[in-house]
Amino acid sequence: MPPPRFLFADQLGPHYDDGGPIVLVEATAVLGRRTYHRAKAHLILSALRHRARELGDRAEFLRTEHYRDVLKGRDLEVINPTSWGARALVAELGASVLPSRGFITSEQDFARWADGRPASRLVMEQFYRHVRTTTGVLMRGPDPEGGRFNFDHDNRQAPPKNAVGLGLPDPWTPIEDDIDAEVRQDLDRLVAEGRVHLIGADGPRRFAATRAEALAALDDFIETRLSDFGPFEDASLIGDSTMAHSRLSVPLNLGLLHPQEVIDAVVTAYQSGGVPLPSTEAVVRQVMGWRDWVWHLYWHLGENYVAESNFLAAHEPLPPAFLELNGDAVEARCLSHVLDEVSRTGWAHHIQRLMILGNWSLQRGYEPSALSDWFINAFVDGTPWVMPANVVGMSQHADGGIVATKPYAAGGAYISKMTDFCGGCRFNPKIRLGPEACPFTAGYWAFLDRVEPRIRGNHRMAQPLAGLRRLVDRDAVAAQERARTDW
Repeated sequence: MPPPRFLFADQLGPHYDDGGPIVLVEATAVLGRRTYHRAKAHLILSALRHRARELGDRAEFLRTEHYRDVLKGRDLEVINPTSWGARALVAELGASVLPSRGFITSEQDFARWADGRPASRLVMEQFYRHVRTTTGVLMRGPDPEGGRFNFDHDNRQAPPKNAVGLGLPDPWTPIEDDIDAEVRQDLDRLVAEGRVHLIGADGPRRFAATRAEALAALDDFIETRLSDFGPFEDASLIGDSTMAHSRLSVPLNLGLLHPQEVIDAVVTAYQSGGVPLPSTEAVVRQVMGWRDWVWHLYWHLGENYVAESNFLAAHEPLPPAFLELNGDAVEARCLSHVLDEVSRTGWAHHIQRLMILGNWSLQRGYEPSALSDWFINAFVDGTPWVMPANVVGMSQHADGGIVATKPYAAGGAYISKMTDFCGGCRFNPKIRLGPEACPFTAGYWAFLDRVEPRIRGNHRMAQPLAGLRRLVDRDAVAAQERARTDW
């Protein structure tokens, strides 16, 4: 008979449970090591405690300061965990290690695909097509459904003009119970004792913490939002914080849903005739392509990837507005709004992360590893394996082109087109110099001015750099942004 299985807090779904005895551990020091969002800390504890209740006598639920205090010297088995730190702990404990779960492809699958490819050729689109072909998802024999692997070009619609929201029902949210009340009291006590430091607002739990809740959230997304996800996945509106996004990254990253379940559900909805192919493919690409890809890159690029990646020599510290999630300290309406949303919920959808928070940080030269840590701490779905490729590679171009072939920098015109954030803002996205100069528009040119020597050889940046050289006020814009305090 195998030894008890120790499950981490992101391994809480049925695909991590083979029927034997389970050990769950709530370790206060895990929360104390980082400055987490209050909603994130609540979600982790709520999910652990709910799983312990569900398992009943089959689970040994231990509360302690450190994992080692209750696990050292025990005979345990584990499913290979999801971070370098957790794997080091498992090795120290001498636990029997089972292969990773919770992804479409295994680490061995990725290693075979990546064999012989330089890091700069580990392109997500190629990996995604490989997985589609080998699994047969959205395929008709050797050909992709609809004749294309990627419908991204069709999924870039701006939000409806003069709309407050997309007009969709409010997304599913859970009903809190006695466990949530207990968690809230315990967090209040830990904060009062100085053992845990949290940021962001307390409030009702908004995301799934149990298997049943995760399935309800998936069903709700399929029924109410999936059809609109594709066309509006890059759009934002002040009055609609969710738009057509699923918010399923939270239960996926807690291990409450298996990604194959999500793929099967959206493909079934498409095959039934009720969902457009571009929306279906967009979800499949995010889950089967991007999610698996960044998971594998976390291991493939090595434990020092984040610490050693700073291609653009970005060394500015994160500002208090970020560290304190204080949108009131920011005049730019887009950034202020997104920081307020993160403070309120611990979540923002991907385009706000990339083109508002990430774009701003890229332009200002915030230190990439500090920004990656901030995203892990401030977001309810932030994990050590998710953020390196997303933040350090994709958003900040700090790896020099492994994850993204060019920096994801954009000026205020993009934000004005894809959102309603610019309305009512005191800055003008069409102006780059003077009191009304948009910090994103001016910041874009100042960013290019700063990093030109490092990106001059990137052929995808040839046109933007040519535009920079034609700017008659280049030096004035760069000087303005170096001295700017009114953002």
